Amino acid sequence: MDSVSPGIVHRPFLFHVGDVAMSGYGIAMVMAFLIAWVVIARENRRRGTDVAFATEIVLAASIGGLVGSKLFYSAFVDGGSILTSGGHSFWGGLIGGAFAYSVWARLRRVSFFRYLDVTGMAIAAGYTVGRTGCWAIGDDYGRPWNSSFAVQFPQGAPATTVGNMFHIYGVIPPPGADAATVIAVHPTQLYETALGLVMFFVLWRLRDNPHAQGWLFGLYLVLAGAERFLIDFVRVVPDRLSVGLSVSQIVALAIAATGGVLMYARRGRRKQVSAEPDVNGASYARTSPSA
Repeated sequence: MDSVSPGIVHRPFLFHVGDVAMSGYGIAMVMAFLIAWVVIARENRRRGTDVAFATEIVLAASIGGLVGSKLFYSAFVDGGSILTSGGHSFWGGLIGGAFAYSVWARLRRVSFFRYLDVTGMAIAAGYTVGRTGCWAIGDDYGRPWNSSFAVQFPQGAPATTVGNMFHIYGVIPPPGADAATVIAVHPTQLYETALGLVMFFVLWRLRDNPHAQGWLFGLYLVLAGAERFLIDFVRVVPDRLSVGLSVSQIVALAIAATGGVLMYARRGRRKQVSAEPDVNGASYARTSPSA
């Protein structure tokens, strides 16, 4: 870290309803799940599948995602966070949500691939909104940046002080810098919000691709893995390894590779008619990509 930039000063967003205070993060999470539900419901309606499944999918994925995100963060970043409200990981949430979705599909007796593409689009949309929550509370920011567009987080989680940057993230301070000095950093939360929006639009544009169901979700995994792998070069992380990569980047590469394999396996296998069970177990014929 060569210098200290004044940058833009960020203040956490809090919303009060009477005596109840809600953080911007909490509001963003609620909105992320709502947006995901809207995307799944709209696509199910457009594709002629049961809209009622949208609520079930979002509920299952949300529960699995919350549990998975906490377990992943506790296992790879901070074991002491398992009993706290803080400390979550997106990759853990994605893995946990995918597992919960697979359990739901089995219980509902529908193909694992049936709603996978719709779910991938919903995750990208929810991710875009969810990252604004990280911005709202001053979490998940980047490395020090000497620019007029850099941002100070004096009330961040944690604050971007010289001391925190060094002791938590291993960022070497400039000579003589006071540990309490608040420095400006890359607003990586906004970078990820923008990239999440790009991912969603790409997936939305390709939602009528000629491949079998699951191919589009594979593309989502490739895009999500590439996004996180690249962003972590400018994001501060407490889990950076001696090879220069973070645990998150290693997982990102594995996620992207999994997506590539899924795209290859599900390419060009569309079939014309399939039977789709409704929420009561009945079936009806429809034209769609193969399951």
